[in-house]
Amino acid sequence: MFSGASNFTDSVDKAFLFIFIIAFVFIIGISALMIYMVIHFSRKKGKAPMQFSGSVKLEILWTVVPLILVMLMFWFGWKGYAPMRRVPADAMRVTAIGRMWEWEFDYGNGMKSKELVLPVNKAVKIDLVSEDVNHSFFIPAFRVKEDVIPGYNNYLWFTPNYIGNYEILCSEYCGLLHSAMVSKTHIVAQEEFDRWL
Repeated sequence: MFSGASNFTDSVDKAFLFIFIIAFVFIIGISALMIYMVIHFSRKKGKAPMQFSGSVKLEILWTVVPLILVMLMFWFGWKGYAPMRRVPADAMRVTAIGRMWEWEFDYGNGMKSKELVLPVNKAVKIDLVSEDVNHSFFIPAFRVKEDVIPGYNNYLWFTPNYIGNYEILCSEYCGLLHSAMVSKTHIVAQEEFDRWL
């Protein structure tokens, strides 16, 4: 079975696909019903249009079905989100510092970098710190994103599955050069990471 770029990729993609399918079915169904209603119940020459009165069954149906669907979407979302807040005890720690308009990564041993370098298949906890305004730390390939708020201790964690280079973005508007607040994640073999560190 294919696994994504991080341990969270599959669960996030499944939740998104589930919600997308429900939305797609509803947009097709509602559009088809609307077209049918316009044609079937349009005013005909010499005939009065049909009138409708309330239906308890219909009221219950369009209340219960959306409630069930929303609860299912919540369950899928929660199933994917809850593990994102349970950091393994042996996770490596890195601090991501957001400032207008760059990221800096502090490894806690005096090593700082403008790009995030991590070993493959090793859980990492990223502590998120802002030195100025609100930012949002986002690695799209890993499906992880958290707000970086001044004075608020926030974090995210993940396990990268593949060696490679991945984009880091700020996904919350933080000023004039927000779109330039990008960096890279370099996932490397453990030996290469040890040499780099």
